[in-house]
Amino acid sequence: MSSEPHGASAPTDAPAPARTLGSGQPPAPLTVGIEEEFLLIEPDSRALSPRGPQLVGEAAGELGDRVGTELTRYQVELRTDPHTCLKEADDQIRSTRTAAARAAARLGLRIASTGTPVLGQAAPVPITPGARYARSAAHFRALDEEQTACACHIHVGLPGPRDAVHVSNHLRPWLPVLTALSANSPFQGGRDTGYASWRAITWGRWPVAGPPPYFESPAHFDDLVDTLLEAEALIDRGGLYWDIRPSHHLPTVEIRVADAALTPDDTLLLAAVVRALTATALTACQAGEPAPRPAPELLRATCWRAAHDGLAGHGIDPLTGRLAFQTALVERLVHTITPALRRHEDLDLVRERWQRLRTEGTGADRQRAACRDRSSTHDVVDYVISATCPS
Repeated sequence: MSSEPHGASAPTDAPAPARTLGSGQPPAPLTVGIEEEFLLIEPDSRALSPRGPQLVGEAAGELGDRVGTELTRYQVELRTDPHTCLKEADDQIRSTRTAAARAAARLGLRIASTGTPVLGQAAPVPITPGARYARSAAHFRALDEEQTACACHIHVGLPGPRDAVHVSNHLRPWLPVLTALSANSPFQGGRDTGYASWRAITWGRWPVAGPPPYFESPAHFDDLVDTLLEAEALIDRGGLYWDIRPSHHLPTVEIRVADAALTPDDTLLLAAVVRALTATALTACQAGEPAPRPAPELLRATCWRAAHDGLAGHGIDPLTGRLAFQTALVERLVHTITPALRRHEDLDLVRERWQRLRTEGTGADRQRAACRDRSSTHDVVDYVISATCPS
């Protein structure tokens, strides 16, 4: 481990030049890959089902390595291939969800895309077999034993493996807006938590979670991760649960802040926004523009407010500390990334789906509306199941 302090004295490494299509051509489109986590549901009781590994085996014939297990047996993960065309990504999101739902139905189960279980869960939760999961459960105990949360992770390809650290710095101030935009976990244990994203709140209990720190350089990032490993706050590099995670073996950055998206449309909107935001950050890095550095305390509070209100209330501008309507903050985000959206041919998609989201509300808003119809959380489970794989 380097003896350099974790601060401004760490050396600075410039990001690599952007890939180009040729002399004088604009940068090539960035690739995007998507990981979605789902809950398994017993349709009669609406309770969680611990048959995740069985579902993976049932679906593997059709989906191959695009389906996998998660920490708890209540969950499965679905993955897309890397795509530059979001229409192709959309097709794969829908076909993969449909294939998993068919496999679940063959087992008498359903899949549901929500950040937290609507109804109760056993404690301790059933952990999926495997050496890494067992090691995590032995080390973190109740964090694993009480943790059933589903997220949507967006992976964006970058020109070089060291770019992700610089990009992360530019993405940090936008994390609360992404949280509000993707909120889809208002219920836990059969009650309304009062939060639009309860998953974001519970996930913050992990020792290396939430907004990442500002990194002075890739060397600073490496040094800090080594320190966390030595301190046993991580069991391995896969345990970096920051909302933005530079890959340790691929030239990608992973944005992990979002709840599992209720519908395929919600997933695609998030993917388009995250890719354009990453492309905008990369351009700023290559132009030598300094990243904003909101105080960690303010950024944490801003993330909390976004998880609490979602799009339905106020957010905190992380640069000024002032309250603003969360929808206005999203509008500012869309304005900021418009050149990148246009370059990736995603501007119409984002405008159309953002307006639809403003009308229909986030996944959290729609879950609450389903509950209001008959004041039943069972209705919420049924609604989430139907929305996960719309016909």
